[in-house]
Amino acid sequence: MGYKVAVIMGGTSFEREFSLKSGKNVCQALEEAGHKVLPLDTTKDLVPTLRSERPDAAYIALHGKHGEDGAMQSLMEFVGIPYVGSAAPVCRSTWNKDSLHTTMASYRKAAGEAPIASWPQGICVARDCFKSMGAATALDLVQERVYGGFPVAVKPAHGGSAMGVHKVESQEELGEAMLDALSFDNHVVIEQWIDGVEMAVSVLGEGWDAYALPPVEIVPKQGWFNEDARWNSDLVDYYAPVRNSSLSPDEDQAQAIRAEIERAVLEVYRAYELRDLARIDLVWDGAQARVLETNVSPGMTRTSLFPMACQAAGLSLPAVLNELVEQAIQRGPVW
Repeated sequence: MGYKVAVIMGGTSFEREFSLKSGKNVCQALEEAGHKVLPLDTTKDLVPTLRSERPDAAYIALHGKHGEDGAMQSLMEFVGIPYVGSAAPVCRSTWNKDSLHTTMASYRKAAGEAPIASWPQGICVARDCFKSMGAATALDLVQERVYGGFPVAVKPAHGGSAMGVHKVESQEELGEAMLDALSFDNHVVIEQWIDGVEMAVSVLGEGWDAYALPPVEIVPKQGWFNEDARWNSDLVDYYAPVRNSSLSPDEDQAQAIRAEIERAVLEVYRAYELRDLARIDLVWDGAQARVLETNVSPGMTRTSLFPMACQAAGLSLPAVLNELVEQAIQRGPVW
């Protein structure tokens, strides 16, 4: 049975163009699955159109602000339209990259499970503290406040596509990196730089029924997986699934490591109470799966990591999105 599905894309974030490409691919996949698609941008006509058209469900293909911070999810709940993806409070939590350690600590205390996932240690500094309260004069403390010292990662606490993210090799580079990161957000995270095998692991489902798709290995041809590399697939080699040889020269050990990576990802997925779909980015540092961030609205372009993972799992994107839409409709609107 075909449904009328609103695909909300574009928006006003720094990632608008990427969102439009994702939305276009989502529209094509849903149409292929037999649905009537209503493509919508976040203009002043959005809510009037939703109220007059009354779609059966919505797919939020927005990246960055409004799409991943819970704003559009809250709006869908307000107007009574079921939507694919995690609930608004969950999105607000994952949107803050500094929330991982507290979220995991609370989950582990309640669940009593053996810990699997790990993550970089770091600190978060507000723009006002940096610019108006003299925090800029204390950047010499980073060497001792961040475990292992330089290099460190400097990144906006909220945002995606590696915008405003820097690999900082010394204290002399910190100030400029901080200013750039703060041009994207009001808070900046300074954390350990983790070297190793970089991967993106997509997940489908909810709770203990959630399952990981094959990890996608990310190998930039030069440097690291920065903003330019994310926008230009010619600058990166992707392997879906991750190559066993990247994890260990021993085949059995490589399989065991991959299983541990997937367990770590599912631990994070459950801790945040994610549902439907998400992508979790991490680095295998040779000993642990070091989680970097969680994406509640994975990219859906033809060269994005989520579609790659689906293909590696033998799943078609139209079939996956069709199932997610049906689940959202069964779940119904939040009143």
